[in-house]
Amino acid sequence: MTFPSEPDAVGRDLPRRDGAVKVLGTAGYAGDAPLADAAYLHAVQATIARGRVTALDTTAAEALDGVVAVLTPATAERLASTEDRELAVLQDEEVAFRGQVVALVVADSSEVARHAAALVRVGYARQAHDVELRADRDDLYAPEKVNPDFPADTSEGDVDAALAAAAVTVDETYTTAMYHNNPMEPHATAALWDPAGDGFLTLWDSTQGVHSTRAVLAPLFGLDEARVRVVCPYVGGGFGSKGQPHVNVVLAAMAARAVPGRPVRIALTRQQMFALAGYRTPTVQRCRLGADRDGRLTALAVDVVEQTSRIKEFAEQTGVPARMMYASANRRTTHRLAALDVPVPSWMRAPGECPGMFGPEVAMDELAERLGLDPVELRIRNEPAVEPGSGKPFSSRDLVGCLREGAARFDWSRRDPRPGMRRRGDWLVGTGVAASTYPVSRMTKSTATIRREGGRYVAEIGAADLGTGTWTTLAQIAADALGVPVDRVEVRIGDTDHPVASVAGGSSGMTTWGSAVVEAARAFRAKHGAEPPDGAEASGDVGPADDRYAMHAFGAQFAEARVHIDTGEVRVARLLGVFAAGRIINPRTARSQFVGGMTMGLSMALHEQSVLDPRTGHVVNHDFADYHIAANADVDGIEAHWLPEHDPHVNAMGSKGIGEIGIVGTAAAVSNAVWHACGVRVRNLPITLDKVLPALEQRPGP
Repeated sequence: MTFPSEPDAVGRDLPRRDGAVKVLGTAGYAGDAPLADAAYLHAVQATIARGRVTALDTTAAEALDGVVAVLTPATAERLASTEDRELAVLQDEEVAFRGQVVALVVADSSEVARHAAALVRVGYARQAHDVELRADRDDLYAPEKVNPDFPADTSEGDVDAALAAAAVTVDETYTTAMYHNNPMEPHATAALWDPAGDGFLTLWDSTQGVHSTRAVLAPLFGLDEARVRVVCPYVGGGFGSKGQPHVNVVLAAMAARAVPGRPVRIALTRQQMFALAGYRTPTVQRCRLGADRDGRLTALAVDVVEQTSRIKEFAEQTGVPARMMYASANRRTTHRLAALDVPVPSWMRAPGECPGMFGPEVAMDELAERLGLDPVELRIRNEPAVEPGSGKPFSSRDLVGCLREGAARFDWSRRDPRPGMRRRGDWLVGTGVAASTYPVSRMTKSTATIRREGGRYVAEIGAADLGTGTWTTLAQIAADALGVPVDRVEVRIGDTDHPVASVAGGSSGMTTWGSAVVEAARAFRAKHGAEPPDGAEASGDVGPADDRYAMHAFGAQFAEARVHIDTGEVRVARLLGVFAAGRIINPRTARSQFVGGMTMGLSMALHEQSVLDPRTGHVVNHDFADYHIAANADVDGIEAHWLPEHDPHVNAMGSKGIGEIGIVGTAAAVSNAVWHACGVRVRNLPITLDKVLPALEQRPGP
């Protein structure tokens, strides 16, 4: 059986199957698990950035009515594995960063647990800490690899010689800030050990992967994976922060074992999430471009400096997208890390590509300015015939189509290339462009089962829906692969009782899970025919990717920015993105993902910045009152479009991942638009009024 070329379900603008239960408030999230006699835990966190706990007075906390238990490094159970130091909670007295958990309180209510945690008195032996990221540090080092397994450095040709001989060059440094993911649903877990005492653990966890969470938690507690069940039918957003288990999961399981027979719940507060749930590392990017007079790149170098935690390395692959985006015979990328006394950085939407496209795409705009060349045309002139570095042909690549379609929709041809030439009242108006890319990833470990139940078809796989539409799109894929109406297909996900599924990350979900569902449907049809009996069943595994091709999605981002002539305030009047991302499974959910990513990129451009006080190691704006995220009022118009594209090499559906490419390039497009509006190059995000106002004050009067 082949996948239908003219599907009935795939490509239809179907409403979300989970929409009604979410709107009605009946969707069961991790914090809603119906557990009788549940206790609640609250963590006690370190108030120093580095040192050692020398005293813990829990007397007042334990005396509080309703407190069930207080665990400290002296009383907490010994984990079977402490290899992952982020998760080795309460195993010793060392403090590696401010906000680290040093004790926990379990009580009959969340209010009592929080009150009791505040009563715990902690004594410290402080040590000098270091939390400042600088490119001129003398202790920077090259990691063995960058996320997930790319080489840290690459080099082709003679970059230095090519830069010296180039007709036009750019050599600038760009920075991106520390960002925290901040999904609406906090990181929440409920844990219950089997009251029979047979060592079976059930977790209700807000996670991007139930099977990956089980794989991490089981060895921590010395369990076989078959002794752990993880349940998560709904996720209130994650953006990568729920892709790997954090300490909340360990704390819940540890606390539940300490109070036998009772389930224990934890939901991190918004403030706690700034220390315990990962974040995107700040970056310093030196970008050097060399080109001939026609605008063709002769050299490209991107040197990245970023931070990691002293207790656990995470190296964001910030320089990787520059390796394949444009043609150049001479190219070099490097990554250097500073190991600091900070929490552990982790995944955040489009790790690598999101921060890594900011510097190079602003640098491309600066190169276009120095060449006197249109920035859209500059990008088109540097389109590679094959993937730079690997030499592989692209399975499909239509960046040029995205640029041209976006330029037409944005009325780019009427743009005056000179900055500061358009004004509307007290606002200077400018437009900017940047390119987007994101790799196509297919994980190797996912299985789906198709079963006939009561005249309907049930597709089971332990996948996750972060709000991306998995409940709906998997049903569409299954329906077409089975050749049945979509309303006859039921989907079951979010439980380790279902077949194994990879984590929802790297925009790999539909590529991986959808491929497994198609294989299961093919096996089902081959085994049972067009009229299967009730109870008929078949399974299928995701197959390996076709490594003969380089697989990426592409896009073009256009922005209109307005800068107030007196105050320097920046507003974005319009965002427009055009994407070539394979076959679109569901236009409704796809548009939501593209627009959501673009909005998050706008937030990165204008607002988001986690401010770390170097004196204390504390993120001082650790709540929604001070950590501003873009809202509806921050952009007047936002549009997402896509080109018709069917890539037969990536999977049976011809689709590519779309969850992350929307954020890539948006911040660079906004920065380029701000320059075009007022003539100020902002190379350090976010673009705040203090960065443009001094230059505006030098402008001549009206």
